Amino acid sequence: MVQVLRPDEVRERYGRMFCKGFMTLVDEDAGIAQVIEMCSAKGPSEWDYVNRKRTGGVIEDIRLGANTLVMDTIIGERELRFGPVSLEMGGQGISALRVEGDEVRTTWFGIAGASVGIGACIPQCPDVIRTEYPDDFKMGGAHRATVDIITPKMVRVVIGVDDTDTKEKGASWVSTLRLGMECPIGRFIEHKIIQLNPRAPNKTTNCCSTAVSFAVREEEVPALIEFAVDFIRKESYSEDTVLTVYQGLRIPEPLRDFGWSCKSVLYTPEDAVRVADENGVQIISVTGMKGVIGAVAAIGCFDLGERAAGIPEDFE
Repeated sequence: MVQVLRPDEVRERYGRMFCKGFMTLVDEDAGIAQVIEMCSAKGPSEWDYVNRKRTGGVIEDIRLGANTLVMDTIIGERELRFGPVSLEMGGQGISALRVEGDEVRTTWFGIAGASVGIGACIPQCPDVIRTEYPDDFKMGGAHRATVDIITPKMVRVVIGVDDTDTKEKGASWVSTLRLGMECPIGRFIEHKIIQLNPRAPNKTTNCCSTAVSFAVREEEVPALIEFAVDFIRKESYSEDTVLTVYQGLRIPEPLRDFGWSCKSVLYTPEDAVRVADENGVQIISVTGMKGVIGAVAAIGCFDLGERAAGIPEDFE
């Protein structure tokens, strides 16, 4: 038998814990997923980062920023590698991630104190639908625990924007940050400012485009795009505003290369349209089309980390 508990039932049983956010994003075409966990403090995040990286399982890469863990995973199952440290230090990891209709099931193992994180902390986060516990579940002490945590299936949508301002007023990065913070659809994940070629002849001042990403249920994607277009149209001071949309967890290499080269090469709008068409990027003319190069480049540079904010000379 399996015992099933909702987040409020977990909180009632174990007391209030510390997980502030927990999302599972999937890209089924690519066979990959992303698990995002937000904690109330940095200490647990640092400990989880080290232990989950050590145990591997379905986690391919893991990043820690402030109190947020971002785990890139496969969709599937792999053995965990606790190793000899588990006898003295415990451990924690994800052994499986499966898509089941409109839900995602992650299978977690925790040893000793780490079992509290997967047995009581994450399961009471409001983002979780339910957690399934085996009959013999025990946590803390020297116990080895396993649970299945079930969450809504979400996808990542990246929205790029360029040319909303003029030399007199406006800033595209401000408009997109407001979009992220005020959007009522899905969950706002990241905001990026993308530095483009400072020698571009049609720039305003800094020659930057910008982008934001959201975690949404698949059925919410059309509503998200509609909200974003209306929001940016109201925010724009320019007659050349373009919005781009990309759904997925892996930016295609040709699109990434185009974004990076936009920092040193001068392209035509036709070049940007071609790259977008070949790499699954939707282009939407909000008030015009001159911003298409920067809006496509914003998608291409979105996963480049701090390199998105600079030019090639900054990283030589």
